[in-house]
Amino acid sequence: MSTTPDTKHPQGASKVGLRELVRMKSEGEKIVMITAYDYPSGRHADAAGVDVVLIGDSAAMTVLGHDSTVPITLDEIVMLAKATVRGAKRPLVIADLPFGSYQVSDEEATRSAIRMAKDAGVDMVKIEGAGQTVSRVRAIVGAGVAVCAHLGLTPQSATLLGGYRAQARSAEEALQAVRDALELEAAGAAMIVLEAVPPIVAERITQAVSIPTIGIGAGAKCDGQVLVYHDAVGISTGPRPRFVRQYATAGEDITQALAAYTAEVKSGAYPQPEHEYTMPADELGRFEATQHLSAT
Repeated sequence: MSTTPDTKHPQGASKVGLRELVRMKSEGEKIVMITAYDYPSGRHADAAGVDVVLIGDSAAMTVLGHDSTVPITLDEIVMLAKATVRGAKRPLVIADLPFGSYQVSDEEATRSAIRMAKDAGVDMVKIEGAGQTVSRVRAIVGAGVAVCAHLGLTPQSATLLGGYRAQARSAEEALQAVRDALELEAAGAAMIVLEAVPPIVAERITQAVSIPTIGIGAGAKCDGQVLVYHDAVGISTGPRPRFVRQYATAGEDITQALAAYTAEVKSGAYPQPEHEYTMPADELGRFEATQHLSAT
C-alpha cells in the first residue's frame, strides 16, 4: 500500500518502499526490477538484492503456457502473488491486474486492486495504458492502493496496437506518450513502466515526471530496468525479444539434470544404498521372521 512506510526486514535489510525508489531516482541510482511468479523466484530475487519484484501477467505465457497475457485470471494472479510475496521479503512487490479485471469501470478496478492488496499482500498494482486508465488510476489510488502505470507496448491490448511491436515511433505518438505519462502521474501513479519505445522518448518521459520510470526495451535512460525472470535465467522457450539479455542457461542445466536422472533410473544406477533408510537390527530381525506371511 502506498501509505506503508519503509520498515526493517527481519534479517536487518530495509524493506524497499516508494520513498526509497523516489530517492534512487533523484540521486541517479538505478532501480532493478524482475518478474517473479512463485516462492522460489521471489526468494532468488530477494537474495540477489533486486529492488522491485513484479508478478506480471506474463505468467500466462511463462508459467501457464498460454500464447498471450490475456487468458490469465485475477484468481490466478492472486495465487501466484501470494506465493511470491512469501519469498520476496525485502523488495517492493507489484502485481499486474489482468485483462478484464479493471477495464469495465472504476469500481471494478478498485475492487480488483483492493483484493490484490488484501489477499495477496502486494505493495502496488500495475495497469496498462492511458485514456480511460487515467480514471482507473485515480480511483484505485483514492482507495488507498498504490499504482504503477504502463505505457508503450501494452501486451493486453497488443492486437489493437498491431501486434508486439515498438510504439511511439512517430513524433505525434511520442508527444502523446509524454502527455500520457504526465496525466498518469497527475492521477496518482507512483511509477511508470515504459515498454518498447525509442530511448529518446523514454528519456523525455523520465525527465518530465517526478516518479520513477522502469524500462523494458526502452533504452538506458530510464530510472530502472525490468526483465522477465525466465528470460534472464534462461528457462524461456521460443524466440527472445531483442532487448533481452540472458544471464544464465538454467534451462539447459535443468534439462541435462533431468536427462541424467532419467538415464540413471532406467539403468538402475539410482538409487544407491546411500539414498536409502535403514531399520534397527532388532526390528529388521522381527520383520524378516514374518516374511512367510502372505499379504491379505
